[in-house]
Amino acid sequence: QVQVLESGGGLVQPGGSLRLSCVVSGSSFSSYTMGWYRQAPGKQRELVASISSGGRLDTHYADSVKDRVTISRDNAKNTVYLQMNSLRPEDAAVYYCDARIPTSVIHYWGQGTQVTVSS
Repeated sequence: QVQVLESGGGLVQPGGSLRLSCVVSGSSFSSYTMGWYRQAPGKQRELVASISSGGRLDTHYADSVKDRVTISRDNAKNTVYLQMNSLRPEDAAVYYCDARIPTSVIHYWGQGTQVTVSS
């Protein structure tokens, strides 16, 4: 069973930064497309950023976070990161990590990590 574990959430003031981490168990991490999603109370879960597997490491960002967020991965550590800068109150949500087998419906979710942006 693949396990996905997020960490790094917390309380930060507007304008501050956080780095989220997500560790995935098993030996197939490098083949997964990795994504960070978020869900605020009363809202649908939305994609924040994703990064492909393989050599190209294509990234995709939601318009709402573009230029403020960077997704990266370290295949040697089975870890994907989400560096978030210039945080805004509207960024507050539970952030979830998703590991997806490309061209497949199979994916694995973590339990989420809470990000609160408040003064």
